[in-house]
Amino acid sequence: MKVFLGVVAGFVAWLIVWIGSEMILSAIWPDWYGVHQRAFTAAIKGGGPFTADNTILLIHIACASVVSVLAGFLAVLIAGENRRAPLILGLVLLVMGVLKAVMSWPFVPIWYHLAFTALLVSMAILGGRLKGK
Repeated sequence: MKVFLGVVAGFVAWLIVWIGSEMILSAIWPDWYGVHQRAFTAAIKGGGPFTADNTILLIHIACASVVSVLAGFLAVLIAGENRRAPLILGLVLLVMGVLKAVMSWPFVPIWYHLAFTALLVSMAILGGRLKGK
């Protein structure tokens, strides 16, 4: 039960921090980051062309890495063990990442999809290892 709670808490924390960081970056750079994110959302909904900004994609990868480490750490903190909780969390994040990749496939380069999804599991496990036993 503790592993389940750790995974759920890690996943919810990941979503909150990810969405929060997106909102903060959009507020800091509304004419660059914010415009990019709104155009991406519109393109996904079928509302026009979109050209991905590689700098923003790299920021996404960096943010996803940091957020995944934090989520893995939290999962272990709650679960009280550092093997299953971060691995299961990483796999849940991977499923979410693959769904995002499928949804956004035509709009961003393949290197982004590969890097973003590959880092989710490994960074969640790293976060779990930071907590230790």
